[in-house]
Amino acid sequence: MAEEKSIIFFDGVFKIYTESSAALKNLTLRVRPQEFICLVGQSGAGKSTMLKLLLAEERPTSGRVYFDGHDVAGLDNGSLINVRRRIGAVFQDFRLLTGKTAFENVAFVMEACGKSDDEINADVPQVLNLVGLSEKTNHFANELSGGEKQRVAIARALVNRPDVIIADEPTGNLDPINSREIVGLLEKINQLGTTVLLATHNKEIVDTLGMRVITMDKGEVVRDEQRGKYML
Repeated sequence: MAEEKSIIFFDGVFKIYTESSAALKNLTLRVRPQEFICLVGQSGAGKSTMLKLLLAEERPTSGRVYFDGHDVAGLDNGSLINVRRRIGAVFQDFRLLTGKTAFENVAFVMEACGKSDDEINADVPQVLNLVGLSEKTNHFANELSGGEKQRVAIARALVNRPDVIIADEPTGNLDPINSREIVGLLEKINQLGTTVLLATHNKEIVDTLGMRVITMDKGEVVRDEQRGKYML
């Protein structure tokens, strides 16, 4: 069983798709509450598989994945929905609803969770202000720059006050200036108490952050340093 101090615990996890292809090999890894972790490695190293297992989009071939002490693969649908609401996700391709405004994109996830209009009208402006988009509230997604779209995506991930933010290559489609701003925003969110898992290929960002760096290769952790650098 996972220790209380770990909000995420991969316990001897294997994920095997074919006999010749193991996406994860005996992965044992703890993430403590309020940590900021950079997850690095070549494409195919196992980073995305880890994130899918955490969200129970995939199930381990063997071993267990715990979130806050709960074996996610063993949860019923209702409990799994509750766990997923405690994990916000941000992706490289933004995944915004193009026919909706910034406000409506963020409100949508609150509506899906059954929140009231009063709660939505109170919380959405607050979170858009946090990500620096108060003046873009009524702009449609296709009227926003790439950096602004990613800020909306972060606001959407934040609005239900998750314990963990998963950011999977969030700067992959952004220029260096916007990339630094987005990572700075993730740092701010982390300082407010949210655990952040940042999967990235951006060496400059990883080296500048000076946070815990976990390096993956062929499904295994090959390096885990508390104040690490980007080394493949």
